Amino acid sequence: MSRQLLHTPQGVRDIYSEECARKMAVQSELLRVFHLYGYQNIETPTFEFYDIFKKERGSAGTREMYKFFDRENNTLVLRPDMTPPIARCVAKYFMDETGPLRFCYLGPTYLNGVSYQGRLNETTQTGVELIGDDSSDGDAEMIALVIDGLKATGLKEFQVELGQVEFYRGLVEEAGLNEDTKERLRELIENKNFFGVEELLTEQTMTEEQRQLFLKLPELFGDIDKIRLARTMTESPRALRAIDRLERVQEILDKYGLGEYVSYDLGMLSKYSYYTGIIFKAYTYGTGEYLVTGGRYDKLLVQFGKDTPAVGFAIVVDRLMQALSRQKIVTRADMVKRIVLYEPGARMTAIRLTKDLRAAGKAVQMIRRADGRSVTDYVSYAGRQGMRILWYLSGDGAQIAEYQVESGQMRMWKTDEYGSDGPEWKAAVERTEME
Repeated sequence: MSRQLLHTPQGVRDIYSEECARKMAVQSELLRVFHLYGYQNIETPTFEFYDIFKKERGSAGTREMYKFFDRENNTLVLRPDMTPPIARCVAKYFMDETGPLRFCYLGPTYLNGVSYQGRLNETTQTGVELIGDDSSDGDAEMIALVIDGLKATGLKEFQVELGQVEFYRGLVEEAGLNEDTKERLRELIENKNFFGVEELLTEQTMTEEQRQLFLKLPELFGDIDKIRLARTMTESPRALRAIDRLERVQEILDKYGLGEYVSYDLGMLSKYSYYTGIIFKAYTYGTGEYLVTGGRYDKLLVQFGKDTPAVGFAIVVDRLMQALSRQKIVTRADMVKRIVLYEPGARMTAIRLTKDLRAAGKAVQMIRRADGRSVTDYVSYAGRQGMRILWYLSGDGAQIAEYQVESGQMRMWKTDEYGSDGPEWKAAVERTEME
């Protein structure tokens, strides 16, 4: 039984040591980019009332949520999505604000899905929400921020794919399809199930032109010129406005100098019911799923009492880390690389040395040598922990043995009456500066 308690439940995992340090570094870099765009941090609770994520507001079905009860018998949910809680928060604290609000976040989300073996049920997401801006400039800022953020992590080969849910909604509105048929058709088109689309459409009453456009919808992907061809296929004002919007976004992205990272897919039809306009995903190789998902949700906040437009995205950090690893992109992480090992009589010198190292921005562990353990034991330990340097202060600390852990080399140097002002001392600290 005790061995079983050492394992984690399905869908979650431990992250530690260098892998954890790399993940923290990537998250910090993404937040740095968000801050450069003027976004401010926001933090919402890990669990919320169930109603926050009901069908009209959330991205997960009730079976996919982790639900539990409080002592008042309220149903609570571990958040499956970050957007509805932020919408709730904005409606609560910024009800009277008429200017745009920019928020960024970082935190875990939870989906109780077991259909894919190895898929995580707990994932870390970071992203942004732009509240109160309904312009194509706001849409383009989201895409630019995704691109700059992914580039900042070291990723080079990726693509952001844009869609427009209003294009599809304009077509089904023109064709007069009922709600059940619209949802079934959406699923078939999103999965690019050509035969399923054709079979479903044969059961519907519509013009042959409308039928042919639905059949071609899964093929309408590529660059902006391919999307412009859709203009000739419909007379729906709603659908044509959607294409206009995509063209304006492309024009702005070209001004950012980021147009090359973007492609389009009018067959991208998100299952998230709160999206109202542009939607997008980012892909790269090394992972079978999207890294980023986002879009415009102009009618979500009104459900919480504040009628204002919004657009945002989420980056799934765990998938990004997987892609970076498989593409062999090295993430610089601030790992502990140094140990100061000392005898009790050398404590004062050890404290001075570690203070100087930390003042220079270098992480260091200070360890008092235990009776019965040799210096060689500690050098081996340092190697197992990925350390590079071990300083051993014996006796009263007047002499220091410096071990280069990887090479096995050792040199001796002395502390003098000037302590940290001495040349040998300064040289030791400078050597760590050059690592």
